[in-house]
Amino acid sequence: MTIYLDYAATTPVDPGVAEAMVAVLNSPTLQGNSASATHGAGHSASQVVEMGRIAVARLIGTRARQIIFTSGATESNNLAIQGVASAARRIAEALPATARKQPHFVSARTEHRSVLDTFRELERQGADVTWIEPDEWGRVPPEAVRTALRDETLLVSIMHANNELGCINDIAGIAAVCRERGVLLHSDASQSAGKIACDVGVLGVDFLSFTAHKIHGPKGIGALYVRESARPKIAPIQFGGGHERGLRSGTLATHQVAGFGRAAVIAAERRAADAAYAHALRARLTRDLEAIPGALFNTRPGDESLPGILNVSFEGVEGESLVVAIPDVALSTGSACSSATREPSYVLRALGRDTELAQSSLRLSFGRFSTEAEIDHTARAIRREVSRLRQIAGGQGIPGASTEEPDSDGPTSQASGLSSVLVPYFRKAPRPPEYPEGGSLPASVRHGKAGRRCDGAEVRFELHIEGGFVKSARSTAYGCPHTLGVTAWLCEVLVGRRLDAGIPETPAEWAAHFEVPAEKLGRLLIVEDALRAAFAG
Repeated sequence: MTIYLDYAATTPVDPGVAEAMVAVLNSPTLQGNSASATHGAGHSASQVVEMGRIAVARLIGTRARQIIFTSGATESNNLAIQGVASAARRIAEALPATARKQPHFVSARTEHRSVLDTFRELERQGADVTWIEPDEWGRVPPEAVRTALRDETLLVSIMHANNELGCINDIAGIAAVCRERGVLLHSDASQSAGKIACDVGVLGVDFLSFTAHKIHGPKGIGALYVRESARPKIAPIQFGGGHERGLRSGTLATHQVAGFGRAAVIAAERRAADAAYAHALRARLTRDLEAIPGALFNTRPGDESLPGILNVSFEGVEGESLVVAIPDVALSTGSACSSATREPSYVLRALGRDTELAQSSLRLSFGRFSTEAEIDHTARAIRREVSRLRQIAGGQGIPGASTEEPDSDGPTSQASGLSSVLVPYFRKAPRPPEYPEGGSLPASVRHGKAGRRCDGAEVRFELHIEGGFVKSARSTAYGCPHTLGVTAWLCEVLVGRRLDAGIPETPAEWAAHFEVPAEKLGRLLIVEDALRAAFAG
């Protein structure tokens, strides 16, 4: 059974939430459109929606009227940012060309993609965006915002808590700076709403995005808080029936609203207890991971970060390989944190981490349904695989680390894209070269090396030749699971091969045999270059 430690991505649905949703779906009287006020079925559905709206509003200390339901935080972020830009554009179009100003926005380089990419689209349309650099723990200081403001600044968008690091921004302080200049403030509170204090009156924001599935509610529904005084300054970005006070047209999913409302009620009731429990789990995990040499914590220690997130990098290993090596634990890595890409975490890079450390990071997130036993198992598994992968990469193992192999048939392993044919080779025990790199070699030994760790892959082969045949093959490899697996396979198939027969097959054929994704072919070319260098002697 998979241990789920990816709460920052989405949380398991609370049984009480599921019950509330099923009750709506099964009720014959709640099947109407909540926007249909001409009959009883629509009125009944509308009552459920408004009760859900009240519960969601209470979670952040506001009135129901100021809650706009959306499909999730991504849409909420888009509506806030594009909506302000659209409203300002309409006003500008009514002015003489000489009186129009280029719109200006302020955000941070560590924001969620739904904020970053929305602002980048506005940049393509001619807007100007100032990107604030975070401090060493990923926070955006209010003074940095003050420095970035201009007379033509329309909106500042700074997240309340970071989804990768767990750091918490001083939104109230930023709001005070914005009020001094009459600038609107939006905050993405997807990670914080329902987990820490998140009262819009205290925070002083004009817009706040949050979502149900981060607080044990259903996916597919979120909300945007719109301060009453800011309503004239935001325009809709999609059009239809004028639902949600004219800001977000579309028929609401009554059962999802009911689930969101129930999740909000439970979150409010359990917030203190859930936070204390998550803090205790993080302290337990931190203690165990601190014992691993070369563990570098990216989450600020203590109580100044979200209780349920811990981000840590490990020197000498690649993050994707580390995740795939622990198939019974669901977590996130800095080498694949952004959708389906394999790029290093842009958040960690913004903090100054180099590519290797950014790629080797793990984000472990946990909460209400996590257990101490799961935390302990995960710590042992990480220690074991960090030790093994470091040895495969040519480094030192960790004394006392377990060598017990995990179940490699779990859903995490399957989702990684690593074929069942390649898994046994990826899991091979380290077999590093016998002779150090750069030293003198016997006539029967050949070395070949290619790639760089900073580019994501580095491979070194050592071939022992006897009578024109490969007697044994050893290697070190740093990189993704496909790089490690193909390298280990080559070391096996090379034994007994005539040297003049050349390299077994081609990288394209290796990729086809082991179902390697097309974007990984470049890594296999590095493997080929290292082997060619060894064959050439």
